Amino acid sequence: MDFQALYQSKLTTAAEAAKLVKSGDWVDYTWCTNHPVELDKALAARQNELEDVKVRGGVTMWMPEIAKADDAGEHFAWHSWHCSGIDRKIIAKGMGWFSPMRYSELPRFYRENLDPVDVVFTQVPPMDEHGNFSFSLAPSHLYDMCARAKHIVVEVNKNLPPVYGLYKAELNIADVTYVVEGNNPSIPELGSVPPTDVDRTVANLIVPEIPNGACLQLGIGGMPNTVGALIAESDLKDLGVHTEMYVDAFVDIAKAGKINGKNKSLDYGRQVYAFAAGTKKMYDYVNMNPEVMGAPVDYTNDVRVIAQLDNFISINNIVDLDLFGQVNAESAGIKQISGTGGQLDFVMGAYLSKGGKSFICLSSAMKGKDGQLKSRIVPTLTPGSICTDPRSTVQYLVTEYGMINLKGLNTWERADKIISIAHPQFREDLIKDAEKMGIWRRSNKR
Repeated sequence: MDFQALYQSKLTTAAEAAKLVKSGDWVDYTWCTNHPVELDKALAARQNELEDVKVRGGVTMWMPEIAKADDAGEHFAWHSWHCSGIDRKIIAKGMGWFSPMRYSELPRFYRENLDPVDVVFTQVPPMDEHGNFSFSLAPSHLYDMCARAKHIVVEVNKNLPPVYGLYKAELNIADVTYVVEGNNPSIPELGSVPPTDVDRTVANLIVPEIPNGACLQLGIGGMPNTVGALIAESDLKDLGVHTEMYVDAFVDIAKAGKINGKNKSLDYGRQVYAFAAGTKKMYDYVNMNPEVMGAPVDYTNDVRVIAQLDNFISINNIVDLDLFGQVNAESAGIKQISGTGGQLDFVMGAYLSKGGKSFICLSSAMKGKDGQLKSRIVPTLTPGSICTDPRSTVQYLVTEYGMINLKGLNTWERADKIISIAHPQFREDLIKDAEKMGIWRRSNKR
């Protein structure tokens, strides 16, 4: 097959490709860094011609053009699989919703639970000599999504890095409806904030618990990244990577010579991820790097896969937790902040791994908008807050005041341990709350 001839026959403008969308259609913008740019602009330009166009996306890194107009919600509805700050703004505007899920189930949603997608708009790197477009930084669920699509339009961006994939990591030109050559915008960067003293304290408690040869998963946020920085400076060796999100910290650890994947029972020698977002340093690092491999999220986040990797170490941030050990990692009351993502899968998978450990980390307190210090350890989760990790699944909890293991503890033992790592300013009040709830014993005070 002459792939270049086929490519040229499908080449068109963004404006022409956007005409595929009709009122009432389901349109998919795919995921994170792969969201379309020129196609989004062209669809926004058709706003007044359209009604009830339903658009899916997730971990949105820039405001879509279709969401900018004051009356955008009269024409488009945004459906987010995982909220970023941009997704929250769109939802707050009244033109969108969050769709709850365990991220590992998303490919199956497209295979079994959702109606076929009418039109897919996604950015991809340039086509290779075999007629394939890499899914680049977001293999995630894109193959299964495209397999159920009536029309697929790829927007070529030379700045998106092609990556090696495990499987379901590319799309062939034969399956594409149109090709649009965009203006090659730079990939938005997701920089990490400088670590705080609390971040460093928590990281210093976790790193000694990591053995040589461990397989790492790091969540997004200051604490996991600080742990990654300390690992890069440590004497640890022969580490592996199997993660949902690939972040800059992994690049630092790899360049420090700590990662070789030699102890991985699966994907020997490879750093495996479902999607990636970070800085240009990371985007350059994954570009056709044979040590890095993209994979579908129903593989990377599958508890059964994670459990096969010995000494699996999972490190994640949360919003708050209660005295029963219930963890909220995604909402502030009824306000959705992010999503379940893969946290629950990795918490469970790490515990099932031989020698594995799951660490949930948080600062013990934070300053509210009124400037007052507020405990992030609460008697019970705030009404409306989402329980991301049930109390039965949590293993290690870490704050700047210590590390505890909840496995095997009853309710009053849990309350005692959790209060011991709370901010000292709030411990007495938490004890009183625990007494009212019947999960405190006089013997705790010995």
